[in-house]
Amino acid sequence: MGIYTLCKAERLNSKILIGKMFEGGVSKSFSIFPIRVVYMPVEQGEAPASILISVSKRRFKRAVKRNHVKRQIREAYRKNKSLLVDELQRREQRLAVAFIYLSDELIATSELEEKMKIALARISEKLSS
Repeated sequence: MGIYTLCKAERLNSKILIGKMFEGGVSKSFSIFPIRVVYMPVEQGEAPASILISVSKRRFKRAVKRNHVKRQIREAYRKNKSLLVDELQRREQRLAVAFIYLSDELIATSELEEKMKIALARISEKLSS
């Protein structure tokens, strides 16, 4: 498994975990426009961080655009995930992370990547506090 890949184990697909994440309480969240990040420590899991990407149908009616945004977010995460994963491995922690797209416009991939770097750095920071 390469450092720049995104395998099945790194995708969050447990309905129970996802439910827990969004009912509040255990999870923490912050926004770096156009992304809202919700994260929560988890006990079990194969990967140090498992992710979920959500783009609302209300923002983009067409699936083509929604999928485009998801692809952009996935790519930005894949390229920069070492910022977070290295810290998690060092602390022997596991996280479930959800990225929710907030804007109703498409934005440049490079801009999205910058925001993703900031978001991942902020999660790492908040782990240490």
